[in-house]
Amino acid sequence: MYFSLDVLRARQGDCLMLHYGTAEKPRLMLIDGGPATVYAKYLKPRLQKLRAAREKAELLDTADPLPVDVVLVSHIDDDHIHGILDLTGEQRSQAAGIRLAVTSLWHNSFDDLLSTKPDELASGFGTASILAGADTNMFAGVEIGDSEEEAAAQAVLASVPQGRTLRDDAADLGWRPNHKFKGKLILTAADAVPVDLNGVTITVAGPLQDELQALQDMHDQWLRQRKADGTRPTASAMLAAFVDKSVPNLSSIVLLAECGGKTMLLTGDARGDKIIEGLETAGKLAENETLHVDILKVPHHGSDNNMETSFFERVTADHYVFSGNGDYGNPERATLQMLLDARDVADDFTIHLTYPIEEIDAGREADWVKQQAKEAGRAKPPKGGVRPDWSAEEQGLLAFFANNPELAAKVKIVSDNKPHLIDLLDKVAL
Repeated sequence: MYFSLDVLRARQGDCLMLHYGTAEKPRLMLIDGGPATVYAKYLKPRLQKLRAAREKAELLDTADPLPVDVVLVSHIDDDHIHGILDLTGEQRSQAAGIRLAVTSLWHNSFDDLLSTKPDELASGFGTASILAGADTNMFAGVEIGDSEEEAAAQAVLASVPQGRTLRDDAADLGWRPNHKFKGKLILTAADAVPVDLNGVTITVAGPLQDELQALQDMHDQWLRQRKADGTRPTASAMLAAFVDKSVPNLSSIVLLAECGGKTMLLTGDARGDKIIEGLETAGKLAENETLHVDILKVPHHGSDNNMETSFFERVTADHYVFSGNGDYGNPERATLQMLLDARDVADDFTIHLTYPIEEIDAGREADWVKQQAKEAGRAKPPKGGVRPDWSAEEQGLLAFFANNPELAAKVKIVSDNKPHLIDLLDKVAL
C-alpha cells in the first residue's frame, strides 16, 4: 500500500502530490501547482515520469491518460493556483504532451466563500460584479500598505479571476467540483464527517464554518454601507475593506489524511492557531492535548506571522516540509527557532527544505533589503523604527543551522532534478 508525499520545488509557493493505493492500482492527488514556471519546469515533467512508469509497468496502455483522483487547490493565491491553471489550459488545448483523467477538483472559490445576492450583482455591487471579466493583474499597481497581511489580502483579491477561470476550466474538462462534499464548500464543523478517498480517510480541519460566516457578515455590512452612501466600489476600496490578517487564511483548505496507521497534515497557508481550532472542532485534537502526525506541511511556507511555538508543541511530526525559496522572507528563521524551541533536538525528525539553504538566504536577504527601503520611504516610520541592515549572522539560515549542528543534520533538500518522496508505507515506484 502506498501513502507518500511527493514534494516538488515551487519557488515561493506549494506544489505537492499525494500517492496512495497499491502497486497494482496506484492513485494520485495533486495539491497546488505553485506560481508561474513551476508547472512547466517541475510538475509537468514529474507527471510525465509517472505516466511513463505506469506504462512500463503495464498499468496503462499507450493511449491511456494518467488517472488523477483529485486536483486540490488549497486557496486562490497565485503561488498555489497558477501552475494548476497552466495545467488546465494545456488540458483544454489538447496539446498537453500528457493527458490526465481527473475525477474531481477540490477548491473553494472566492465567489463561493463570499456569496452575494442576485440583486446586488445586478446593481453593480458585490465581489463577483466588480471582478467579472477582470484581468488577473488588475490589482498589480494598487498598494494599500506594506505589511504581510495587507500584501496577502491584495494577492487574494488579485487572484479572484484566477479562481473563476479554474472553476470554468474544470467544468469544461468534466472535473466534478468537491465531489466528496456533495459539490458544496469544503469546510470543518463539529458535525463534519470524514470522507473516504479510495482508502484514504480525509478529515477537513479548515476553513472554519464560523469564520466563513463572519467573513460573509463583514462583506454584507460593507455592501450595505456602499449602498447607503451611493458610491460604487473601486479596486482600492475593495482591497482596503478586506485588509484583515485572517482573510487570506480563511479560504485555505486544511486536510488531515490518514492511511494504514500513518497521517499527513496538509495546511495550505492557514494560520497555526486556526489549524489547532479546526483540529479541535473536527474532534482530532483534544483540548490541551497533542497530536502527532507523520508529515506536517508547515503552514504558509514557514512564515512566522502564521506560527507560534505553541503550534509546534501541540502538533508534532516526524517530517516537517517547508516550501519556499526565500521570497517574502520564507521560510523564516524565527519559525525554525520556534520548532527548535518546541522539540527536543535529540528527537527523531526530519526537516525538508525545497531549496538549498544558500539560495533561500539569498532570497531572504533580497526581500529584507526591499522591505527596509519601503520602511525608510514611509512618511511615518514603523513603530519599531526602520529595520537594520541585513546581517547573515543575525538573520541568515546558514548561520542558524551552523549554530545548531544537531538540527542541521536533520535537514534534507529537495533536488532540482530528482523526485523527493516521503514514503510512509510502501516505496512508490519512481
